[in-house]
Amino acid sequence: MASELCHTISVARLEKHKNLFLNYRNLNHFPLELLKDEGLQYLERLYMKRNSLTTLPENLAQKLPNLVELYLHSNNIVFVPEAIGSLVKLQSLDLSNNALEILCPDIGRLKSLRHLRLTNNRLKFLPPEIGKLKELQTLDLSTNHLVSLPEKLYQCQSLQFLTVDRNLLCSVPRQLCQLASLNELSMAGNCLASLPLDLGRSRELQYVYVDNNVQLKGLPSYLYNKVIGCSGCGSPVPLTENRLLSFTSGQLSIHVPAEVKSIGSATDFVLPLQELVLRSLHAVFCSFLQDLSCTTPFSLPKSLLELLKCPLGHCHRCSQSMFTIVYPKLFPLRETPMAGLHQGRTAVSFVAYCCSTQCLQMFDLLS
Repeated sequence: MASELCHTISVARLEKHKNLFLNYRNLNHFPLELLKDEGLQYLERLYMKRNSLTTLPENLAQKLPNLVELYLHSNNIVFVPEAIGSLVKLQSLDLSNNALEILCPDIGRLKSLRHLRLTNNRLKFLPPEIGKLKELQTLDLSTNHLVSLPEKLYQCQSLQFLTVDRNLLCSVPRQLCQLASLNELSMAGNCLASLPLDLGRSRELQYVYVDNNVQLKGLPSYLYNKVIGCSGCGSPVPLTENRLLSFTSGQLSIHVPAEVKSIGSATDFVLPLQELVLRSLHAVFCSFLQDLSCTTPFSLPKSLLELLKCPLGHCHRCSQSMFTIVYPKLFPLRETPMAGLHQGRTAVSFVAYCCSTQCLQMFDLLS
């Protein structure tokens, strides 16, 4: 086996191969033959699936500088060295079915990366540096132990497909709604009890799957007329640790995101002072500043600045930015024309989050 491996690598070196297949070789360590001398600088695609590798060499980028695709599916990799960030031409990285518990921050140095697959590992969090992957189009994080997603993920403005099925997510950051290129979002099999108010506001987002989030009872009305998967949602099982505000209408009840400070009703005709101030301040910023980061003269606290950059949501009727209070209106899915598509497999409602009693009274989901 060793001689055959050496022969395969030697031929690739002599003939300047662009592709090298080392799948199913029962490798326990990275072959030294790959890192000897020169000759493999032409290699662009390296396939090492279904081996027993536990780590990668520090000098991988030095020896394989033109690597574009690296497939390490189904190994025992626990740790990826910081040197991974030196693979500046890498466009596709598959580390699915390994034993990763930590993803090093240097992953953010892969400026050309378009596809990152980390399915079936042991990741509990992602480094915020992942937001530096400006070319990233596909991110698959299914079957890990993630309890949250980094807010900086919204900076991946090329991201089109995001999959985080079968994790431990209780919420997702509202900043994800700013992913302008996102076309498909799958968060099935988590612990979600609410969704960001603006989810579905982007016209690019057409497919949203939240199946089997049993405590999720409300879908933002922006998702109406999108392709949605919500089977197994809306269970009457109470939240194990309920810190969310809830809104009840008749026999229906939904939870709103934790960032919402209060819930308005049809009889609340006067907005809270804090909400009025924030809306006015936001209007000033949008009118006079091209970039909300230009705030030195205003000396705004960081938390306030972040809120002005990314409000809790926008009114589902008039698009007014909202910061502390929402006026929700429920539309049970079973009473909409979409009911036939789900055939009783879900008990969720569409939720229109409005900015005032006027918009609340005038909003009609079906109009």
